[in-house]
Amino acid sequence: QVQLVESGGGVVQAGGSLRLSCAASGRTFSSYAMGWFRQAPGKEREFVAALNWSGSSTRYADSVKGRFTISRDNAKNTVYLQMNSLNPEDTAVYYCAADLGVVPTSFSEEYDYWGQGTQVTVSS
Repeated sequence: QVQLVESGGGVVQAGGSLRLSCAASGRTFSSYAMGWFRQAPGKEREFVAALNWSGSSTRYADSVKGRFTISRDNAKNTVYLQMNSLNPEDTAVYYCAADLGVVPTSFSEEYDYWGQGTQVTVSS
């Protein structure tokens, strides 16, 4: 069992930056691939970024490539999402998720555990 708690969301002006954190409970955190997803009002949840257990393999949505960076610290049981050059289209609730698979995946149905989400609002 893994419990995930996101933090770091807030309100930021366009062009600004935020760093989201996702703290995981459980001794097997380093066994999980981790992902970030987001859901904007009236839209379906969409993939943002993912990485494998060691952080050596990453995957990004085209919409965030070059602006967002996913990373993890297995000693702290934490995964991060550094978000730069934010724009209003990035406004959403951001969720982290854990997947027992080896390869970081963009498919939400592959993930086994989800956090409660953190709100990110980018003002123009």
